Amino acid sequence: MRLVIQRVTNASVTIAGTLHSKIGPGLMVLVGVAEGDTPDDARWLAAKTVAMRIFSDDAGVMNRSVADTAGEILAVSQFTLNASTRKGNRPSYIHAAGHDLAIPLYELYCEECSRILGRRVLKGVFGADMQVSLVNDGPVTIVIDSKLRE
Repeated sequence: MRLVIQRVTNASVTIAGTLHSKIGPGLMVLVGVAEGDTPDDARWLAAKTVAMRIFSDDAGVMNRSVADTAGEILAVSQFTLNASTRKGNRPSYIHAAGHDLAIPLYELYCEECSRILGRRVLKGVFGADMQVSLVNDGPVTIVIDSKLRE
């Protein structure tokens, strides 16, 4: 699984012109599930997301987590994170997981983040055409791949 985590002052998801989810300060997380990903990947990434110290402390040092700051999380599924761009100019999504694997692992990631954080994680709608808006704070953007954890 691959995540793009952005520290935000606010973020939202709109679907068909209707606001679906909105958060204030916290994390906007794009979640990509690849073939071969497992529930262990989802759990590991959820723990990393909630514990990652990318919020400033009183001294201005990035030393606080989203849990420490009472921040929110908005997680959106995004199969394009697994695009292969090695050949040609048209990305290939052959390594992106199909719905049968991707939906349960995306949902598990969100549930685990909620459990660890102690509050609800807001989401997009899997497979929907979504408009995602955000104000990246910093900017701070982190990419994590569960296959690169060793």
